[in-house]
Amino acid sequence: MFENKREPLLPMSRFLGRLGWSVLATLGVVLVALLIGVLGYHYIARLGWIDALLNAAMILTGMGPVNPMNDVPSKLFASVYALFSGFVVLTSMGFVLSPVFHRIIHTFHLAEDGAGEPAG
Repeated sequence: MFENKREPLLPMSRFLGRLGWSVLATLGVVLVALLIGVLGYHYIARLGWIDALLNAAMILTGMGPVNPMNDVPSKLFASVYALFSGFVVLTSMGFVLSPVFHRIIHTFHLAEDGAGEPAG
């Protein structure tokens, strides 16, 4: 996916394209995670669609739940969804930032090897 340390640094336009694809893929994952939360809160916790969306969005962003869960299945779903959301947020940020970190490290390797000024 990324160039190795023996290859030149990508031009800025290609790097921004790579970063854009990472952001788009991450948005897709976040939307799927949000959909899972909305459906779970609607069908398991028996919340209305807007309340289900609000709860799912708040959990996914780390803000916390809005509506109290009143029965065991809804509490179990909310617990699992909170753990799942934490995982989604952390891995999503890693996926978005990986091209940036790779470019920084690649620049250091080019300077270390004396390959001259990085392009771009």
